[in-house]
Amino acid sequence: MPRFAANLSMLFSEVPFLERFAKARAAGFDGVEFLFPYEWPADVIAAELKANELTQVLFNLPPGNWGAGERGIACLPDRVEEFRAGVEQGISYAKVLGCKQLNCLAGLKPETLSEDEAWRTLVANVQYAAGRFSEAGLTLCLEAINSRVDMPGFMLDTSGKVMALIEEVDADNVRLQYDIYHMQIMEGDLVRSMECLLPWIAHVQFADNPGRHEPGTGEINFSNVFEALDRMGYEGWASAEYRPSGATGQSMGWLRRIT
Repeated sequence: MPRFAANLSMLFSEVPFLERFAKARAAGFDGVEFLFPYEWPADVIAAELKANELTQVLFNLPPGNWGAGERGIACLPDRVEEFRAGVEQGISYAKVLGCKQLNCLAGLKPETLSEDEAWRTLVANVQYAAGRFSEAGLTLCLEAINSRVDMPGFMLDTSGKVMALIEEVDADNVRLQYDIYHMQIMEGDLVRSMECLLPWIAHVQFADNPGRHEPGTGEINFSNVFEALDRMGYEGWASAEYRPSGATGQSMGWLRRIT
């Protein structure tokens, strides 16, 4: 089976954030990810990682005003300086947390912004981030997020769009973050898609569909999906990024069944 990590922004929300690291270790996870670390000092998070012998596998670059509904600013031409400052902040946290890869959220395209200008801005920002990440020895991930249910208007809503961006940016350290939940909604054919995209996949996230709950609550055959990842030689992490249908501990049957 893949190496499993827990997304602490979604799992163990019954306790404060800094207490979730111990909960993840007790549940059997070796790695953790979360949306954003910037609310807490990096050394405080690093102390929790060390105390619980956990690997920080991923987090996102600053997304703009998340609370106001922003979902990344990489496609916004009037926010380039803010984006670049966020790249530096992300690199700073990554160094302290020992994290080797960060995700860049493309953002929602305003109706007043043309597709062409948004795309050119996104390409230029990702090229900049890739360059700075290369200097820091980091991998930059790009994620497709479904625009049907969760994020209408998100710039990158299919794996094809992410791959087009990766091709245009043409940097050795830019990779695909493949989210099984989002791609089941937008594309389906999960195993065949991952087999084709495997050379570019640096990170996998998962939740069942519909509902974005734990494996076993929806239509995805996760036993087949996880076995396929093993069979195709995927060596990265697979992060549980789901909303538990009840208490987090009660949602872990899928992990107990396969480990």
